[in-house]
Amino acid sequence: MTNRVWFITGISRGLGYALAHAALEHGDQVIGTTRSGRVPDGLPAHNLDVLPLEAGDPTSIEHAFASAYALHDRIDVLVNNAGYGLLGPVETASDQEVRDIFNINLFAPLAIIRHALPKMRDQGRGHIINISSIAGIAPAPGSGIYAGTKAALSAISYALAQELAPFGLWVTSVEPGSFRTDFLSSRSVLRTGSNVDDYAATSGRAVDGLLTKDGKQAGDPRRGALAILEAVNADEPPLDLLLGSDALQRAQTRLDRFDDDLRRWEDVSRGTDFREMA
Repeated sequence: MTNRVWFITGISRGLGYALAHAALEHGDQVIGTTRSGRVPDGLPAHNLDVLPLEAGDPTSIEHAFASAYALHDRIDVLVNNAGYGLLGPVETASDQEVRDIFNINLFAPLAIIRHALPKMRDQGRGHIINISSIAGIAPAPGSGIYAGTKAALSAISYALAQELAPFGLWVTSVEPGSFRTDFLSSRSVLRTGSNVDDYAATSGRAVDGLLTKDGKQAGDPRRGALAILEAVNADEPPLDLLLGSDALQRAQTRLDRFDDDLRRWEDVSRGTDFREMA
């Protein structure tokens, strides 16, 4: 399908920027959002509309969708990309820090999906892309709260895919590994406001190691964007799309551990049924 209309949140930088660029190069229309509503430097202006969006503000989301449908009257590919990271031990995250990141990383995408779905269902075709993270599948020390937002987004994507299949709509949860964007900079990731020295050897070491990789990540945002474009073009898009060799490795390690626990504790698991059900 050509000349699709994309709605992509957070195109000012990173994977959202690269994806907007790839879709435009493909000849599609892009409605992108930034907090300011300004066109990011370097993006082709042709076929691009940029709207202001404060992801945590329901009124801003409502206005953005009213403007988007006034521009094109349809959305073929919806991409929930905007979000940020929070690093630090689970114990040290304040209630407010947890609420804030869930508001942007989970509740905002849910609101966006709810605004888009009535017309997408009427269209009888479309694709929802939720940018999750490998952290949602295989969390590491120091990223537990962030991982929780992404695990929830992926889980909702899996259920949503089954709910929308009869309407000709696809859902893909994208789980990137480390990409060479500014995600690890202060513009995109925060650290919990407090710390506990006891975690220095676990989350502390993991976070410090992660931050040293800033600018050295293996993932190429342009290639990641092209992989998403390939999934959108597929006759049968994937439910999960992992991006990056590190994402594959982390997922395989987690699956191996899951399989090991499954096998070792199988008898215990089966033993919890009522006897007449055995």
